[in-house]
Amino acid sequence: MSSDFESYEQDFAVLTADITGRIGRVPKLLGDEKKQMVANIEKQLEEARELLEQMELEVREIPPQSRGMYSSRMRSYKQEMGKLEADFKRSRIAYSDEVRNELLGDDGNSSENQRAHLLDNTERLERSSRRLEAGYQIAVETEQIGQEMLENLSHDREKIQRARERLRETDANLGKSSRILTGMLRRIIQNRILLVVLAVFIILTTAAAIFFSVQGR
Repeated sequence: MSSDFESYEQDFAVLTADITGRIGRVPKLLGDEKKQMVANIEKQLEEARELLEQMELEVREIPPQSRGMYSSRMRSYKQEMGKLEADFKRSRIAYSDEVRNELLGDDGNSSENQRAHLLDNTERLERSSRRLEAGYQIAVETEQIGQEMLENLSHDREKIQRARERLRETDANLGKSSRILTGMLRRIIQNRILLVVLAVFIILTTAAAIFFSVQGR
């Protein structure tokens, strides 16, 4: 399980390093070359998001007691992804302003105002994204806590069931022992009664023999 996560981790590191390098080159390019670079970066960002999703699925399959370390790494990768997207947005905004100026002939002041406005909107979107990410993280942690509680309850239930089974077995053994002891006691009483009857019979026989012997004389 962890080997799959680490494999995705390596792919993510290589991909994000390439994306970072390409984002830095965008402002230096012009025309179709810049358009192609922007398209390639968008494709790579989508691949990076898919890798994060795969890593998230792998983390959910890891046992709760070993999941903390991987969850922390996932938070770091998501922050890195957010920074890449923010950097790309700024680069793309700059690219859009240049194309707009070429097509419409806007002056420098108008472009700067539009860029400032777009950057402000981008920052707002980033803040909203961070809030959503924080809410998602809380939901994931809550889900993990709930899953751990369910697992603990399941373990406790199994322990209770095993204890009940042992009690049933003990009760059955006690019942069997009680029946055996009752049978033994019954046989002891019967044997004592037989001994008493036999002793009385011997005494009576002896007394009768003595009596007839005395009478014969």
